[in-house]
Amino acid sequence: MSAADDKVFLQGVFAETAKGNGRPFVEALADDVRWTIIGRTAWSGTYEGRRAVMEELLQPLGRQLGGRNVVSAERFVAEVLAPPSPSPAG
Repeated sequence: MSAADDKVFLQGVFAETAKGNGRPFVEALADDVRWTIIGRTAWSGTYEGRRAVMEELLQPLGRQLGGRNVVSAERFVAEVLAPPSPSPAG
């Protein structure tokens, strides 16, 4: 898939999560997903694999937050940017 294809795919996934449908998000997770939450919260840590993400993070978090959640995304960036040009010596 191209960057543009990935962008369209994720826009579709998050259009569904904005309606409270998290299934496309979960289905989009790779089996070897690695999800890291930084900081010093109860949720901080690294979750490795779809099963760990689901069982140790998303399901308990959903229960704590009261069930189904609405997640929206507004800006998707998928364009490949060229590295900055070196500054001229002077």
